[in-house]
Amino acid sequence: MDLQLRSSTDGSFDTEEWLHAVTRGFLRAPRMPEKEVAEWLARSDRGRLRGAFAGDRCVATYRSFDQRLTVPGGTDVPAHAVTGVTVSPGHRRRGLLTRMMTADLAEAKEGGEMLSTLIAAEHGIYGRFGYGPATVSTAYTVEGSEAGLPATWTLPEAEGMVDFHVDGSVVRSAGPELFERFRLLHPGAVSRPARWWGVATGEIARGPEWREPWHVLFRDAEGTVQGMAAFTTDRHWDRGVPDGTATVDWLVATTPTAERALWSAVLSMDWVRRVRADRLPPDALLPDLLPNPRAARVTEANDFLWVRPLDVPAMLRSRGYAVEGELVLEVTDPLGLAGGRFLLTAGPDGADCVPTGRGADLTLDTTALGTLYLGDRPASRLLALGRLAEETPGAVHRADLLLAEPRRAWTPDVF
Repeated sequence: MDLQLRSSTDGSFDTEEWLHAVTRGFLRAPRMPEKEVAEWLARSDRGRLRGAFAGDRCVATYRSFDQRLTVPGGTDVPAHAVTGVTVSPGHRRRGLLTRMMTADLAEAKEGGEMLSTLIAAEHGIYGRFGYGPATVSTAYTVEGSEAGLPATWTLPEAEGMVDFHVDGSVVRSAGPELFERFRLLHPGAVSRPARWWGVATGEIARGPEWREPWHVLFRDAEGTVQGMAAFTTDRHWDRGVPDGTATVDWLVATTPTAERALWSAVLSMDWVRRVRADRLPPDALLPDLLPNPRAARVTEANDFLWVRPLDVPAMLRSRGYAVEGELVLEVTDPLGLAGGRFLLTAGPDGADCVPTGRGADLTLDTTALGTLYLGDRPASRLLALGRLAEETPGAVHRADLLLAEPRRAWTPDVF
């Protein structure tokens, strides 16, 4: 049967069948429940949908939407986010993803987008489209008996107040403003759509596998919300002794005091013997917030957010730089969208980036530039890996200084 590529701007596009195909592609179920279909159609920002159809059946899916990405310097930039990428096993190796992605990125470039983002389920797919891994996500397990916290831990009144059992309506009310303050502190963090809060708190149904989380909130001594966390517990017992695990779904804190209070509060719960968190920064404060840092063990660390340049001058002008310097970058692009030679002149007061005829200091492709953009990995590391070339002696060292970011890039959310 002939395959047809369609987009949501086409009158023949079947959004419901597209949703079922996404559900199948991520092995959630053969079909999305009708209640969830109706809710998604009513409340979601559909963004830009693409799909491959074999007759009435959708066999490949793709979606892009508008996002904000925090970059070094404490600001954020618009991003062209990609998600919902699936191809049915019976229709692979036919170029469906290539056709959908190249068309979408070309439109994004033409529309003035400076960069694209995605979270790669598999490492080997997106480099050929010009994306590079830019952040790392780390999983931790903390054994409560080893953490060194007092058995009767309480937060000193002078530091603020920890409030357990916070209702989801409070989270939906206070969470978005708190998260926006938190997000601008972390290069790599992305905006949360309004719908996120409804899904996270159960206001929007997400199927029988969803469990209502516990919520804990921290207010400072002045009463300002500075931190919030959500977690689930398993109520496990071992030979008559409580042996429960608290799994932290998300934790945001705008001050170290708030972060310490939230972790300590969860670790101090009765019947909780350990705490797990799957998505923390690679330089998380967690271990050093504990009396015994060794109680917090890294159990996994993987690439997470990938960045793809679309407009090199615009994206390099938009981030901050702690030191002054200049670099000439020769950028190649496998899709021919963002290549060229560019002079970056930057410093604490701002940056400029323009096409140039000067000789290149560094030669790299968009994949490497995407990896460098948020400052998480130095150019010297990419040089050692053979992912860029130094054309001018000392240029890699200058790039390390110019692009460095004291806080490692981190993306708290899946999208």
